[in-house]
Order: sequence, then structure tokens, then C-alpha cells
Amino acid sequence: MAYLKRQKVPKNWAIKRKGTTYVVRPNFSIGKGIPVLIILRDILKVAQNRKDVKRIIHSKQVLLNNRVVKDDKHTVLLFDSLSIVPTNKFYKMDLSKKGKFRVKETDVNDAGKKVSKIINKKTLKGKKVQLNLSDGRNFLSDVKCNVNDSVVINLLENKIESVIPLKEKAEAIVLEGKHTGEKGIINKVKDKTTEMKIGNKNPETDFQVACMKCGSKSNLHCKAHRNDDGAITGYIYSCEKCDLKNLQFGIWDGKTGKAII
Repeated sequence: MAYLKRQKVPKNWAIKRKGTTYVVRPNFSIGKGIPVLIILRDILKVAQNRKDVKRIIHSKQVLLNNRVVKDDKHTVLLFDSLSIVPTNKFYKMDLSKKGKFRVKETDVNDAGKKVSKIINKKTLKGKKVQLNLSDGRNFLSDVKCNVNDSVVINLLENKIESVIPLKEKAEAIVLEGKHTGEKGIINKVKDKTTEMKIGNKNPETDFQVACMKCGSKSNLHCKAHRNDDGAITGYIYSCEKCDLKNLQFGIWDGKTGKAII
């Protein structure tokens, strides 16, 4: 489908819900980024209409991750760098505390780097190691790293500059769920579970949940369970008040405030 209804756009797009009936559909990853057209026209307001945006792109004045943008429907992903050549301004795609995409102005040094998560590792012929990243990039690298770690990419040289390991006391940002966009410190990492503290609260353990059997809230322990991609798929909880003492896998219902098994 070549178009997208405005009322159907992802909630993390920071655009007005009232306006034209249709908006441009990105080429890929509709929920993971915003098309260049929306950013230039509606967010940065450097163009008045789509015709102006196409003229700017055709003149090769817009760079995405140090590469010339050729299509106004091209998706700008999280932590991507966007630069406008005539104005010599650089921007970085980020997340607000409300979980919406935002475009922040940055400097040339920050625009030349990007952070991406390692979602898979493969061993190829000749014992070469291929790293598959969350933004679709693949690198052949011999750096010491693990799945779920993050890497800093040098966009100018197109190589991995450093590794940011997933470990305790490391700074992190929540990418999915109720606390999307909030930043905090990782308290504990074990298997597929990560506990993280945001401010004075811990979003992995401080949910207002209740035991489905006895209704207790004070004696219920809860922590997030993540899949191989690091996304929260449910919550593991146990109740000390009743006989439900074994860890159960369930999903927290934000409307009722209870854990559903």
C-alpha cells in the first residue's frame, strides 16, 4: 500500500493527529523510524511541501548516516544521523521521555557516530565472525562482544569503533513498553532478564500488580522477562502470601493492575 492514513500512524511519530487524511508511508520499518519527508517538512520545517523536499533531495543536500538520501520515503531509524549540507546543521534521531521519536540538533562529531545493538552473531567460513545489528547493518569483525551488547559505529569510516557491553551499572535507555524513552542504570543482568533502575523507581520490579489468586500486592515479586531480541514479552512473579510460590510466567495488564497467567 503506497499510502498511510494519518490516524493509523505509529504513536511514536511526533506529528499532529489532525490534518491531511493520508501521510507518506516509509520504505521499511514503519514502527521503528520516520520517513525523511516527515522530518524535513513537519518536524524541522525546512520545507513547506513535498515538492520542496524532493528538490532538496535531488540536489544531494541531505545526508543520512553520511550517505546521500535519494528517496523522501527513506526511513530514519533511532540514533541515525541526518545532516543538511547548505545549513551545515546536524541532527540525531532520539526518543523523548514520552516514548516519541524526536530530532535533536547535535555537533559534527556526534553526527559521525551511531550506537546500534548486536542482535546476532554468526561464524562464517574461515572463522570470520559476522555481527548482525538492530538497524540492519552487518559487520565482519573480530572485536570481543556478546549478543545484546551495543557497538559504536564510525559512520565516516564505516567500521566498529568500540563496544558497549550489557553489564551492571551501565547506562541504558528503554526502547519498548510503558517506560519507553526513559533512561536509567542497569541493576542486574541474568540470562534473558534485565533489571533497570530509573530515577527512584525500578520499572522491572515496581509495577502495581496483584496476585490473581489472593489479590495481594505487598507480597508479590515481579521482574521482566525478555526474548532473544531484548524485548519484554511478559513478567515472572511469585506470591509469598498464598501457595503460589513457584515462579510463573505471565503478562501484566495495565488496565486492571493484575498479572495474567
